[in-house]
Amino acid sequence: MTKTKKMKPNNVTEYESEEPQESEISLEVAIGQQVRALRKRLNLTVANVAKQAKLSSGMLSKIENGLTSPSLATLSALAHALNVPVTSLFRGYEEQRDVTMIKAGEGLVIERRGSGAGHQYQLLGHTIGKPYSIEPYVISISDMSEVFPVFQHAGTELIYMLEGKVAYRHANKTYELEPGDSLFFDAEASHGPEEILALPCRYLSFIVSQGSDA
Repeated sequence: MTKTKKMKPNNVTEYESEEPQESEISLEVAIGQQVRALRKRLNLTVANVAKQAKLSSGMLSKIENGLTSPSLATLSALAHALNVPVTSLFRGYEEQRDVTMIKAGEGLVIERRGSGAGHQYQLLGHTIGKPYSIEPYVISISDMSEVFPVFQHAGTELIYMLEGKVAYRHANKTYELEPGDSLFFDAEASHGPEEILALPCRYLSFIVSQGSDA
């Protein structure tokens, strides 16, 4: 995106965007609407605010109509003229963000090594289109299995105990985890529950790794 530098009377330098991209238009419009709303709330004219911010009335009009992309310095000057923090000028702008809500007990039950009778994995969400991958699970164990799978995969993992007691192995060490305890580790080392010490056993597992597009 190219910008044109213009010199106005009173030595005011203004920058206009000649080729605003579609992704920026909604932000520009949101800022403009917020500036206009704040100005009207204070019963100020365009000329009043422009003078305080050391802008031309024409430039302020363009900003309020979302026709130009103001610089950070211009936004700071406008915020000062309107007696508000700069962040308040972005209040009307919200990007689309991924969100997933899972009701209690309704996580997606998936098959992993070791899953089956008495050993359940529920996926609580997943990332989309990110340079990283996050997999949150709630893992429930309801029987005293004698053999548990050993996991080894890319990324970092955090386990947080909810109930029960488990002896959890990471590499060549074993850790006894009770409710409230956590274990944060490099998941490329072999790991997994070694012995269930108290049932029922439930814990959260968060696996973070590079996304396939990274």
